[in-house]
Amino acid sequence: MGLEFSPSVIIEYLPALLRGLRTTVLLSLLCIVIGLVLGFLVSLMRSSNNKILYVGSTVFVEFFRGTPVLIQLFWIFFCLPVILHVDLGVFVSAVIALSLYMTALCSEAFRSALLSIGAEQKDAVVALGLPRWASLLHVILPQACIRAIPNLLSNSVTLFKESALVSAVGMADLMFQGENISNATARPIEVLTTVAAIYFAVGFPLTQIVSLVERRILRRMAI
Repeated sequence: MGLEFSPSVIIEYLPALLRGLRTTVLLSLLCIVIGLVLGFLVSLMRSSNNKILYVGSTVFVEFFRGTPVLIQLFWIFFCLPVILHVDLGVFVSAVIALSLYMTALCSEAFRSALLSIGAEQKDAVVALGLPRWASLLHVILPQACIRAIPNLLSNSVTLFKESALVSAVGMADLMFQGENISNATARPIEVLTTVAAIYFAVGFPLTQIVSLVERRILRRMAI
């Protein structure tokens, strides 16, 4: 392995890295969508007066937020098929693991947004005589969803970065391609630097969008 930086290695293997990036992006988008839907439902369960729903959803959220994503991924990939007697495969295992993690993150974003709705809003709904479902659907939820957007976007960026862990179970994402090319060419400096640059090129603009959206929402709430 030479110490000089060789751009030719990057040029030669860039198509393979971009294929890995496509897999990473598609996996992330799928898990984000699933996590948003399930996270919203879990947040409603955590806001419920039903103790069974509250305790069950709280245990779920705290478990997936409090344990390493890599351990969750390994358990689902290696242990769950043994328990269910079903071969899940790399892709399904990755989707399940990352979706459950995203669900836990999004549920907290939605729940904190629901809790941020002032008591005067709920009192106004009661004064108008609106039924509970109407107040939830037309007054509370629209405001909560808007307030949750910055945290949801931030969680999406986090998931995109955490998706690199799926390379550990053999999924051909960006990190997996980078590791294989690095080992095959014995040029880790060029390859892994390029992989990091690609992650940054995708992640940094997203973080800027999160900041922009957050500032606009704060200005809107201040009006």
